[in-house]
Amino acid sequence: MTSYTFKNVTSSDLVVVQELADKIWKVVYPPIIGDEQVEYMLEKMYSIESLEDQIGAKGHQIYLLEDGGIAIGFLSFSLHYGDKNDRTRLHKLYLLPDQHGKGLGKMMLNFVLKHSENEGDKGLELNVNKKNPAFDFYLQQGFEVEKAVVLEIGNNYVMDDYVMVRSLNV
Repeated sequence: MTSYTFKNVTSSDLVVVQELADKIWKVVYPPIIGDEQVEYMLEKMYSIESLEDQIGAKGHQIYLLEDGGIAIGFLSFSLHYGDKNDRTRLHKLYLLPDQHGKGLGKMMLNFVLKHSENEGDKGLELNVNKKNPAFDFYLQQGFEVEKAVVLEIGNNYVMDDYVMVRSLNV
């Protein structure tokens, strides 16, 4: 019997987030953006210093998804985001590849949606790489493409993404 729980991440959990990101990104992203950009982005976004800044100054809420106390994924979001402070911004939603296809991504997304609705936000937004298979998952979950963006992230790398949005029943 599996028992899934969400654990709010504190500074002492950041190494677990870092390890999960390393395992997940090195499987999922090399076919999309290449090994060198994966390494660059892992260092930029998942160093302990960067993660501390995310949960500190930037106010991201990060949660681990655990199965019987073992971390198998993580997510992060910010409430009251955007021009009107009326959206939740989903920054990260990642699962170990061997956990795909079990409905856990949908469970994680619903966790964020519940927080967003409870706080009165009117929508949920995220960026997804245009070639990421997760794009289809988000479409199935009621998201629509708001716009396409190409974001320079340094070292001559870009993120070639869609910004996707979903309205909430508030």
